[in-house]
Amino acid sequence: MKKLGYAILYLILGLFAFLQIYPLIWLVFFSLKDNQEIYNASPFSLPADPKWENYTTVWTQGNISLYFFNSVWITVASVALTVILASLVTFAITRMQWKLNKLVLGLFMVGMMIPVHSTLIPLFDFFLKVNLIDHPLAIILSYVAFNLPLTIMILLGFYYTLPREIEEAAVIDGCSVHRIFFQITLPITMPVISTTVIINMIYNWNEFVFINTFISSDKYKTLTVGIQNFIGQYMTEWGAIGATLVISILPILLAFLFFSNKIVEGIAAGSVKG
Repeated sequence: MKKLGYAILYLILGLFAFLQIYPLIWLVFFSLKDNQEIYNASPFSLPADPKWENYTTVWTQGNISLYFFNSVWITVASVALTVILASLVTFAITRMQWKLNKLVLGLFMVGMMIPVHSTLIPLFDFFLKVNLIDHPLAIILSYVAFNLPLTIMILLGFYYTLPREIEEAAVIDGCSVHRIFFQITLPITMPVISTTVIINMIYNWNEFVFINTFISSDKYKTLTVGIQNFIGQYMTEWGAIGATLVISILPILLAFLFFSNKIVEGIAAGSVKG
């Protein structure tokens, strides 16, 4: 009876896993079709003659190589800046005694309640005045500002569990605050930092609104807006769009597969206080 229960459980879990994975498989098949096959054949059919040239076309003729490079460096820069600033803020709030630390923490948490779309006009006006429209710095600053509150909140749970005895011993040995942070606290917090890196990376990589609003030049566009190049007034290259989507998904999928254990470890480490 127990074996039957496990068999039913695994069957249900396998079904849910298939439902989660099937859209990705379908997208790969979709990217290997041309418009004629997409319009005339069943949406669930396999590609009769796989059009691998769709990937070559989008990479060489659709500027996808440039958009991919822009997505990578903008995401890396934004994530690195966000994690470093969030770690510094969390360290200052949890490890230093000063009067306004609770107020500062509250101000950061309020940032989580602000809808992204309500800030587009004020941000556009601000970036226009400082000549940052159509400049990647506008995107990086926007990503950092909106990701800081969530990153700080995730780090807080972990920082509260860290024993102060290690840092107190370092102070007795003559360590400065900077050495304590960079050589002791930061390495200890790497599990939860891995979690915040993945979360921020997924948001930044898939973000569309800020890029579409603040960037107009092709040389700074990312993959999320580059897909629009294959949508014409009279014709849309659906196979090319599918190939672009597959290319854009692969880095996030690979990162999640390699760092999934770190994500679980970081969440678990920050969830227990005391």
